[in-house]
Amino acid sequence: MNNAALHFSPRLSPAVFGIVLAAHGLLFWALLRQQSFDLLPTQNVLSVRLLTPAAPQQPETVQPVPRPVETPQPLRKLAPQPVPVETVAPAPAAAEPVAAAPEAVAAPAAPPSETQPLFDADYLANPKPSYPALSRRLGEEGKVMLRVQVAASGLPLAVEVQAGSGSERLDRAALDAVRRWRFVPARRGSAAVAATVLVPIVFSLNG
Repeated sequence: MNNAALHFSPRLSPAVFGIVLAAHGLLFWALLRQQSFDLLPTQNVLSVRLLTPAAPQQPETVQPVPRPVETPQPLRKLAPQPVPVETVAPAPAAAEPVAAAPEAVAAPAAPPSETQPLFDADYLANPKPSYPALSRRLGEEGKVMLRVQVAASGLPLAVEVQAGSGSERLDRAALDAVRRWRFVPARRGSAAVAATVLVPIVFSLNG
């Protein structure tokens, strides 16, 4: 503000002076008011929009489930229960005597096994019959079957011709040889017994 403006010239009339003073006052007031507006803080303007409330949802109507109607059952008449009757068991009959089982009869013992006399064992060393010289010259051959009764000691008790060879000389040579033989006696179980055995004697010029 210019301080020179406050000085007035003595040449101005009071009316003019009042007008000038009033004009300066208005100007000063306008400046103060303008400064007061500038000092006011700027306020943010908020825009408000009214929202229309949503329409409330209608609750779903739940249909009531009808309850099944129970048909009254007719009362059943209970049959009377039979009264149990106590039965008396008859007395057990006297046990009949059981016949004793017959005792098992022991089977007869099997007879002991028997073995025949042996004459061809190596340890006996029985000599062969001698071939008659005349029978050799005549070309006589044949087989003699002798029946020998052997004692329990193994010695021949009796020797005889059961089947001849067709040559008396060959038969006699067989008899003479076997009468000097020794035999393994027959056995019944573990005991030696007398028995009969057949002894074949073969005469052959080629043997």
